[in-house]
Amino acid sequence: MTSTTPKPTPIPMRRVLKTWLPLAGSWLLMGAELPALSAFVARLAEPEINLAAYGGIVFPLALIIESPIIMLLAASTALSKDWDSYRKIYAFMMITAGALTVLHIAVAFTPLYYFVIESIIGAPQEIVEPARIGLQIMTPWTWSIAYRRFNQGILIRFGRPNAVTIGTLIRLGTDLTVLGIGLMIGTIPGIVVATAAVAASVVSEAVYIGIVTRPVIRNQLRQAPAVEPSLTFSAFMKFYVPLALTSLLTLMIQPIGSAAISRMPRALESLAVWPVVIGLSFLFRSTGVAYNEVVVSLMDEPGSSPTLRKFAGYLVGLVTLFQLAIVATPLAEIWFHRVSGLSLNLTILAINGMWLALLLPGINALQSWFQGTILFSRRTRGIPEAVVIFLITISGILWAGVTWNKVSGLYVGLIAFTAGMSFQAAWLWVRSRPAMAQANARDT
Repeated sequence: MTSTTPKPTPIPMRRVLKTWLPLAGSWLLMGAELPALSAFVARLAEPEINLAAYGGIVFPLALIIESPIIMLLAASTALSKDWDSYRKIYAFMMITAGALTVLHIAVAFTPLYYFVIESIIGAPQEIVEPARIGLQIMTPWTWSIAYRRFNQGILIRFGRPNAVTIGTLIRLGTDLTVLGIGLMIGTIPGIVVATAAVAASVVSEAVYIGIVTRPVIRNQLRQAPAVEPSLTFSAFMKFYVPLALTSLLTLMIQPIGSAAISRMPRALESLAVWPVVIGLSFLFRSTGVAYNEVVVSLMDEPGSSPTLRKFAGYLVGLVTLFQLAIVATPLAEIWFHRVSGLSLNLTILAINGMWLALLLPGINALQSWFQGTILFSRRTRGIPEAVVIFLITISGILWAGVTWNKVSGLYVGLIAFTAGMSFQAAWLWVRSRPAMAQANARDT
């Protein structure tokens, strides 16, 4: 006589939607930051120089310096299950964030800055000094991001994703307040206004997230049963190092892209338009990015894989249609010219660029589905492998663009970015198949 295990009931779609909506809202609000910055800076003095300084130097460098701690959100969501794990990850966060802040100070306040910007990136000379001031103002960025992302993971793990959205609202509100003050004064350089807004906003969000996480830690995390076997430092590093390499390699493309665009036709215009185009594209991509944490938090539940797969398919179609509705209609001209404040010449450049970025939101959603599945399996090596493929693809296309030197750097950069993300998603799919097979066997 044999017994069979009953097939798990698929989790309801509304359960996925309830988890995803607050995170998508948070990422969407975060994605609104760059377009807001661009719109305000475009209305201040010397907009091309200040937009290029922020989008071509300050933002890419700040991102690459913080890259080792970006994946703390995924790590904290996946691993902060008990008090002992929390304390170990917290210690790692504090030490790493402190070391990276020291690195940020060394780049922003010493002659190392000129070596990086002039000798390596080769940025146009007129944006070198404005960008240095902006990078100095951004000093609180790395520690604030590390602290915030670590604690956001705890909130998501223990069912408080709405607090993440509120934190992002506080961040965006602080952004708009500082930007509005700068616009009213009118005499402060755009790069100073933009970076002061970003620095103030990430600090305010980190303070709020720290406050709302305390009762969750006290009442839920400390009372949670101990994980067996306990999380060791070596086990954590085996899980986290591939993720840190992933973010580092991914964000390396920012300064590589700036260096390449600086050596192609219409360099200053392309660097000025780049943050505006990428900012709008990220608005559509953000909802797909948020899906990564949804998969991580729900994939270990029986019956989750069919619903999560179906939701990913809906998400791909939805975000692609939304971006198409902008780029293929007069809404594109309204956004770039009237809202973002670009000149008509730069608006044409931006609209053409958005067509080249049309597939990015859907690709991002697929990446989150595949990557979240890999994180569920705890075998994370495939993630940095995919990023290496991404980096090689983009670097090769950018090198070809610099060598040919006939096409605007913005167009080459967006073509490279789309191709790189496509190959990255393909490899993530390949590496996620064992984990998907495991989940399917559990759920069927």
